[in-house]
Amino acid sequence: MGLGRIATRPARRCDSGRVGGYRRRERRQRLGPAVPVAPGARVDRFEVFFDLVFVFSFFIITRTTAAAVTFDAVFHAMLVLAVLWWTWVVHTVVATRVRLGQGFVPVLMVVGMAALFCFALGLPQAFGEPGASTGGPVIVAVSYMVIRGVHILLYLHVVRDAPEERRQLLRFAPEVVFSTVLLLVAALLPAAIHDREWASLARDGLWVAVVLLQYGTGLIGAWGGWEVQSAEHWTERYELILIIALGESVISVGVGSNLLGQPPAWPEVVAAALGIVFTAALWWAHYDVIGPAARITLHATTGRPRARMARDAYAYLYLPMIAGIILFALGAEEIVHQIADPASSIGEAAHGLSVPLLFGGVICYLCGNMAFQARTLRTLSWTRVATVVLLAVCIPVATHLPGLAAMALLAAICVGLVAAEVVIWTEGRQALHEEVGRERSHHEMQEAAWRARWHEDEPGGP
Repeated sequence: MGLGRIATRPARRCDSGRVGGYRRRERRQRLGPAVPVAPGARVDRFEVFFDLVFVFSFFIITRTTAAAVTFDAVFHAMLVLAVLWWTWVVHTVVATRVRLGQGFVPVLMVVGMAALFCFALGLPQAFGEPGASTGGPVIVAVSYMVIRGVHILLYLHVVRDAPEERRQLLRFAPEVVFSTVLLLVAALLPAAIHDREWASLARDGLWVAVVLLQYGTGLIGAWGGWEVQSAEHWTERYELILIIALGESVISVGVGSNLLGQPPAWPEVVAAALGIVFTAALWWAHYDVIGPAARITLHATTGRPRARMARDAYAYLYLPMIAGIILFALGAEEIVHQIADPASSIGEAAHGLSVPLLFGGVICYLCGNMAFQARTLRTLSWTRVATVVLLAVCIPVATHLPGLAAMALLAAICVGLVAAEVVIWTEGRQALHEEVGRERSHHEMQEAAWRARWHEDEPGGP
């Protein structure tokens, strides 16, 4: 009897339901199972690909606010950023348990990417005129529901064999339900209120309630049972998104300031270069010492203290840094746009909220970074405290300066901070960089030893 006939006999005896179930499982297995995150895991390529949609969201927030820079517009931008950031935090929590780029997971995450893209597309209308079309706000609410639903479904699959973790996840379900309902009400309620002022207040109040619900749940929720499997993956994930935000600020200044619409003259070129200088100084302020030292600290911490540090320092305290980047990008864009305007004089003082946003954004970034330093390293740098005070004192002065001079003053203060810390922290910086270098060398040697087995069967030379 042939093997083919033997192999087909059991299938003939099985009922159609069992065969259908087997075939469905077989189709799912073709994509591969979800792969758990290992303790030494790094960020995979799909996670960076997913972050491109967040880049677009940051860009939309900046572009929408730049269209009319007012106190209300800035306030709305910060509300949207807070809701968006919480979505990203939940996304990173899921990524601590399962590889997002392996098995069937990328298929599910593409659905989340599409929803997030639609969320960003609806943002310009989220705080539009009350009584106008509700299409944009409803898209924002529905897209938010889809994103959170994808995260919950994936995490439920990961913890399906862990009853305690499953119960812990369900404790956060009310936050997802109520925040979605609040966003839907915020989308539909203003159209039913005839007084536009009261309609705007009701909508803004509902968005504030969403933010308080999200971050309040994170603070009082049962994070004790959650663990950070890979400290390297967690820290690298947040460091990459901060770099992305810094890069987006450069794009916003270049695209939104009309530099591409006309031949650049020397004032515009100098202003653009100054924007790069103080952005690079802010990058240095975090990534030279504070970021690497915090990464090592999280590695050295285990259990519940690691989970709490990851939540406080990264999930919460990165938000003011991201917000600061968006704020100073708005201010820099306004100033460069004024400089590039042929109708404006080079000696004309910066107008509007450009200078407060420029200096205030850097203050917000540095304050968030100091809080991050205090939470992870339990230290506080007097150089940064002095810089924040100096920036605050310079705001009223800079408002009377030409835009180019205001940007030069900010760049000088930021570069001065970096130069002072390079001199003052010489020994500590050197010791930290040596430790990071030894760690990297050891890791690379282990990788080289592992890959050497690929060459074991190669024929020797002549």
